[in-house]
Amino acid sequence: MGEPHPKLQATGLTRTFGRAPHAVDALGPLELAVAPGEFVCVVGPSGCGKSTLLRIAAGLLRPSTGTLSIRATSPRPAAMIFQDYGIYDWKTVRANVRFGLDVQRVPRREADARADAWLARTGLSAFADAYPSTLSGGMRQRVAIARALAVEPELLLMDEPFAALDAQLRTILQEELLDLVQATRTTTLFVTHSLEEALLLGDRVLVMSARPGRIIAEHHPPFPRPRTAAVRDAPEFTALKGALRELLRKEAVTA
Repeated sequence: MGEPHPKLQATGLTRTFGRAPHAVDALGPLELAVAPGEFVCVVGPSGCGKSTLLRIAAGLLRPSTGTLSIRATSPRPAAMIFQDYGIYDWKTVRANVRFGLDVQRVPRREADARADAWLARTGLSAFADAYPSTLSGGMRQRVAIARALAVEPELLLMDEPFAALDAQLRTILQEELLDLVQATRTTTLFVTHSLEEALLLGDRVLVMSARPGRIIAEHHPPFPRPRTAAVRDAPEFTALKGALRELLRKEAVTA
């Protein structure tokens, strides 16, 4: 039996900003394939095009050359979670989580039920009628995660979603996300600067070069699923983290 068709595939993908003589080549050429149900983490030096890749996948940017395609069965297959939450201050927590369902014209009763189910899964049921301004940063990011997953996306795009949080809260949300994605098996492309985060969450960890970003290395964390946070204590985890850190250090020097 052959390999499944990729859920996401990029071929010869590039992105340039501006015009000559001041043009900046931000990305590529880049080749990438993400299988259905796979969680792929992308790490690389600052400014290497990681977020640009996600924004092209989300349809927020067009590639300069090459293609990026998503093998989808719905007209809006991707949901994106940003570092700055991207939730609406004037909507309640429930209304924020329901927002994507409202856009899809899901009947209100069904939309409320699906939103409430995700509020329960993310520990936010008691805050359904609260407004984001009353929530902590971690709770607001839980709202963003619940909103993205409530629409049952075929592809989840995450752009450093925990970068603004303190270390303890970041660890908690990493473990919560690990449980959620292992339960849903949602295909995910996750950008992060944290090697520990990438190794904990990812089926694959891709390393990008300094700008213009290309994939220069690929690692498969040797930890079977279902996976728990205990893998952080494994010698293999420490060794792979060290190897990735050294590779990124060399790229940062050339950036």
